[in-house]
Amino acid sequence: MAHVNICVKRLLTIFNIFFAIIGGLIIAFAFLGQTLSSSHGGGKVEGRDTGLIMLYLFGSVTMVIAVLGAYGSHKENKGCLIAFLVCMVIGSLLMLRGGIPIATVRPMLGDILEQKLRTVLPLDTASREDRNMAESVQQELQCCGLFSYRDWEDSIPDTCLCSQAEEREGVCQNVYTARLEQKVIYEKTCFPILLHYVLLFTDIMIGFCFSLAVLALLGLALSSVMIHQMRHALRAPMMTVPVIFSAMPPKYEELKNPAGY
Repeated sequence: MAHVNICVKRLLTIFNIFFAIIGGLIIAFAFLGQTLSSSHGGGKVEGRDTGLIMLYLFGSVTMVIAVLGAYGSHKENKGCLIAFLVCMVIGSLLMLRGGIPIATVRPMLGDILEQKLRTVLPLDTASREDRNMAESVQQELQCCGLFSYRDWEDSIPDTCLCSQAEEREGVCQNVYTARLEQKVIYEKTCFPILLHYVLLFTDIMIGFCFSLAVLALLGLALSSVMIHQMRHALRAPMMTVPVIFSAMPPKYEELKNPAGY
């Protein structure tokens, strides 16, 4: 077994344990998102299934790579470490490839989301799925309409109505329908709140991509150092001492009878 710096070995092992935890958290986040979206009527949201599959796949691959790196560092297996290094190179490039476009498109998300939501107006004539989703959003976020309560025309649903306690808090407004019916509804519209959460999620994704890219570069550096040490292990050079044959040193004679002066 090659001689490897114990600090580098332990750092790479700890790094891979942390990397495996990240993979587990990604899988847990995907499961949580699947559960919440299903319970709130988002089961048929466009791209939902694809996004969840990608999260499950990404989390699983992350855990497999972490196990590969941990085994390679613990056993000092050069083949596993080289495979781990290649995965780190590919992972860092993929994270940068994903994070940079998201960061570029972020300033335009408001206009994109507004254009997308205006295609379902008016809400009272929208499809049943769109109406159910809009009402679910209104109930959860305590808002009325996407851009205005007039998005519902004269069919303002009960999810827009305020309770007496909410009315006392000053978050409601009185409106009159075309039939001169007075209703107390939420003053806030849903689009600004939705945009806030979309931008928040986008910022999390940007931070996630660039953080994983940095972690991949760190794993790349650690594995490269360990592979280098395994390939060029620092071994003590063999010192050859020349043998010199010489006569035995003269023995000192014991002065028994010192010469007199």
